[in-house]
Amino acid sequence: MTSDAVTYRQLLETNNALQVLSDEIGWLCVTRTTQESKLFPLAYMLLSFFNAYYRYPTLLRKIEARMSAEECGDRARNMGAKTTLLNMGWCMPGYYINGRELLINMGLVRPEDAVEDLMYVIDFWRRFQLAYHRNDGHLMTREFGHRSQVQPERQLQIFEADALPVVAGDPLHTAAVRFMATISQFSFLSHCECRMGICNEGPYKFGGDREMLVRDFVDLSQCDFPWLDGVADDIPYNNLTMPIVVKDTHFYLVDDWGSFESKPEFRAESIVAIGLYTSDPLTDGYIPVSMNDAAELTATFNKLQDLFANATARLWERFAKWSRSEMIEAGALVYYNAPALLAHIAGVYDQSDWMEIDDRARRFVPLLNDEYGRDCLTEMLGPVSLPSQQAHDYVMSMHSNRPHRIYSPIPYGVLATGDYTRTSGPLFPGSSILGAKSGKWRTSKGLLDQDAYNQAAQAFTPSACNDENRFLDDYWLNYHHAEPAAQELYRHAQRQSRVLSGRGASLTRADIERGLAGR
Repeated sequence: MTSDAVTYRQLLETNNALQVLSDEIGWLCVTRTTQESKLFPLAYMLLSFFNAYYRYPTLLRKIEARMSAEECGDRARNMGAKTTLLNMGWCMPGYYINGRELLINMGLVRPEDAVEDLMYVIDFWRRFQLAYHRNDGHLMTREFGHRSQVQPERQLQIFEADALPVVAGDPLHTAAVRFMATISQFSFLSHCECRMGICNEGPYKFGGDREMLVRDFVDLSQCDFPWLDGVADDIPYNNLTMPIVVKDTHFYLVDDWGSFESKPEFRAESIVAIGLYTSDPLTDGYIPVSMNDAAELTATFNKLQDLFANATARLWERFAKWSRSEMIEAGALVYYNAPALLAHIAGVYDQSDWMEIDDRARRFVPLLNDEYGRDCLTEMLGPVSLPSQQAHDYVMSMHSNRPHRIYSPIPYGVLATGDYTRTSGPLFPGSSILGAKSGKWRTSKGLLDQDAYNQAAQAFTPSACNDENRFLDDYWLNYHHAEPAAQELYRHAQRQSRVLSGRGASLTRADIERGLAGR
């Protein structure tokens, strides 16, 4: 093969991204408590990495044939669903390059192989991330002191103005705290005892002593996961977003895994206001859920708490009947499914694309006993001791000062020798031992089958993303807030706000704070 297909600039940009991701995964791993599921064998992570390596390039190209990565990012920014910091900010590129690194160390591929696939995955991720993080101007949270401020001003004003005040021990506060504990337990279990279904974003400043954290809970009802059919059918929302306002607590870290830390330690007693919203690829922004008054939201939290508790019990019963092989496959598919919402947004989702194990990845299942799964993953992300990860003796890596890097760059020598391969090939057949999906997808437009969901997504454009509004960002609004286009954009976002309906684009935070004080 000649080297005409790739350029020096492409290799420089791709290798830079690999190093940035290497530095960040090193930091994330050494600063987090080790957490291993006692139910789902850790080997599922390795299977997910292999599946991602073989399938992501083709599936991302399929998405982009219908909708660009940048437009996917713009749409994702206007809803709280499965395109959060964790799923797209880290998992999509991370799982692909983890699979690549494992295969390099098995001697099955070289760093020079599937070069165009790797460059494309990184380029898609970069363009999505820059669009998704347009309002804070960063690629990853690591560049922003580990924080993320994705939301535009118009949405933050609504979150603040409509948030219902609480005091520790009052009915709404009590119901909200119980609900958060129950939905977190359900989400952790439904995602095969991993954190993929919960993400946190922020913080945002709400005055001198208050901050807001936005919490997203995703894939809660009938969704891509077949094991939730018949278990979560009664849950009326597939995604829920909870803006939480706290007092005298600073969230000093919201990282690329969507985890948060605060000083002092976050406690339920610090919550002073709360909200509840839903959204998905078919909603025109965030839709308030029972936000008319405290009594209505309290009743909804209590009802949802019961529904999630019952679904959790049913899910335990289902998982109790599973074999080890079923648990490994389900865990692998939860991880691998991380960017699948982009296919829903673009209207090109196919269950066989996102909930099956590729035949090429399935070849590795006999290797994945408990010891190998645990030790291989540990060596790659802990000691960083795999052969491909070693650098020359003068190198000091960012966090350990040792001569290694987690992810292998593409050798620049390919530009001189032309000795590389372009791709790992097209999509191979896949299969699943978990059984076919029996239900539909829970959406804001009701229960839809796959074809109807795709058709609805292809026919829908949120107002914030249409040709007139897509590029009216907060910086443009600084100088044009009085213009009709700005007023219309804000009033549309405010149409379901209990407090700000019809107020337009000229409000400041101080205006909202004064209004709240007078309520």
